[in-house]
Amino acid sequence: MSDDFKPQSEFLRTLLERGYVHQCSDYAGLDALAAKGEVTAYVGYDCTAPSLHVGSLISIMMLHWLQQSGNKPIPLMGGGTTRVGDPSGRDETRKLLTPEQIEDNKNGIKRVFSRFLRFGDGKTDAVMIDNAEWLTKLNYIDFLRDVGRHFSVNRMLSMDSVRMRLEREQELSFIEFNYMCLQGYDFVELNRRHGVNLQMGGSDQWGNIVTGIDLGRRMGTPQLYALTCPLLTTSSGAKMGKTASGAVWLNEEQLSAYDYWQFWRNTEDADVGRFLKLYTTLPLDEAARLQALGGAEINEAKKVLATEATALMHGRDKAEQAAETARRTFEEGAAAETLPSFEVDRAELAAGIGVLTAFVRAGLVPSTGEARRQVKGGGLKVNDAAVTDERMSLTEADLNADGAVKLSFGRKKHMLLRAR
Repeated sequence: MSDDFKPQSEFLRTLLERGYVHQCSDYAGLDALAAKGEVTAYVGYDCTAPSLHVGSLISIMMLHWLQQSGNKPIPLMGGGTTRVGDPSGRDETRKLLTPEQIEDNKNGIKRVFSRFLRFGDGKTDAVMIDNAEWLTKLNYIDFLRDVGRHFSVNRMLSMDSVRMRLEREQELSFIEFNYMCLQGYDFVELNRRHGVNLQMGGSDQWGNIVTGIDLGRRMGTPQLYALTCPLLTTSSGAKMGKTASGAVWLNEEQLSAYDYWQFWRNTEDADVGRFLKLYTTLPLDEAARLQALGGAEINEAKKVLATEATALMHGRDKAEQAAETARRTFEEGAAAETLPSFEVDRAELAAGIGVLTAFVRAGLVPSTGEARRQVKGGGLKVNDAAVTDERMSLTEADLNADGAVKLSFGRKKHMLLRAR
């Protein structure tokens, strides 16, 4: 993008100002369409787990701002491509899932989008589509003849998702090698069926997306466009959406609204301003004001970030409840009833549960080995008392006045163990 490019469309102006844009195939052409409300864009989400995680949130927000600017968003469920597996960013082949597992995962993923998009039959209303509609019905010979002939193996071998695997002498299966053909064909098919003219995604998808643009040109579609967002890391270099205890899931069944709030509250100081622009809908001047806070005041900006991001995902009531729970827990030292909890059989608790096992089952640490390491560093607490003996067992005697055992990892991650 040249320095003198000034977007005329609200869509591109918003995305550029907020920091969503990494690459675009044609800024001027896309800007002209967006200014007229003629962009129909999709982002694909493969159904590899029952929930998306925070790493997917940036592209969901791009779809949100697309709709807010008077254009049409399409979240594409990868019911078909999930059967193949995307090799991008992988050192090994993804585990192949059964059609039943894919369907279950798809149903879990779909719920997220209603928080960010307005669905319906209107011109700018979102539509959810599954690429299984056409991919599972393809005739292999016809696909090779009509679509496969447009792909250059030489070019496919140069794509990062393929080249890096081969350079490391790690196996790349033939089924994975076909993934970019299917993704490119998705773009063409979506254009034919729904007038889609823009594909968005993470920067690791750039090669696959522009391959789809080239395929469309060869198969006679109107001009197609590509727009990618950066693959974010935190200021310390950690992958966005990954923590010591695992992925930061979007669905509440996988991660409570309180823990989701805590994830944003624990944002590194240097990331607060950037994340306010990317992951909330706060006006830019307000985001800038919060970013400028220094010293201890930056914690107030983090609380705003946590509450606004959680309100988008889980609703305002749960966001404010999480904020109040955190305030009571950290400022008053209370074991608030609204802390997330998990249950164990009372008979199991009566017999005694190993403290390391309890922290793993609570999801506070990923393994007993990590729990053991945290004990040695003084990082684990039971009912606000540091755990000093890794062989300690939790029993009914540890239940507090609220009928729960409070487990804490560090100062900001807590879980209540309850007996049923």
